[in-house]
This record gives sequence, structure tokens and C-alpha cells, in this order.
Amino acid sequence: MFKRLAEAERQAAVASVRITVDGQAVACRAGDSVAAALFASGRDACRDTVVNDVPRGPYCMMGVCYDCLVTIDGRPNRQACMTQVAEGMSVERQHGAREVQ
Repeated sequence: MFKRLAEAERQAAVASVRITVDGQAVACRAGDSVAAALFASGRDACRDTVVNDVPRGPYCMMGVCYDCLVTIDGRPNRQACMTQVAEGMSVERQHGAREVQ
């Protein structure tokens, strides 16, 4: 559904960062948001709604809609679009409601 623009791919080499998404290693670009890394790896949903477990994915990509909530390094309710990837980061799909920590 989403892919990187060819021009962006031709730009100077960008450092690679490795994260884990739902237990699988994913290589992404330094500077990417977690949401961009999810899209680039072929994932389009990052959480399930509280009602009916409907899959939701990043929508606005600017921190307004909260559809991109994920669990990052064990901390729930993190906005994937507003969080930059970091080496060794662990990202998990968020299922249903989580308590605020």
C-alpha cells in the first residue's frame, strides 16, 4: 500500500537501524518514525480498537488522530508517528485498551 519514493531511495546512503516488531527483526532507516518503519515493512495496522478488535493503522502521521498507538519497549499508548526509531527498539501491536502508565 505504501512505498518509498524512488527519489528518496536514490539519495545518499542512510544509516540502517534494526528494531523488533512483534518479535520479528525489521531493518529501517535512521530518522524514520516508527509508523514509517511499519509502513515500509509492509504492515498497515498497529493496533486493534477496544470495540470489536478492528485493526487500525497510522492515519494522520502528525500526532492528531491517535490511530497509531503501539507498545514500545514495554510502554503502551505510544504514538508511532511521533516516535523516532532507535537501535534495538521493541515495538508491539497494541490490542484493545491499555491503562495509562
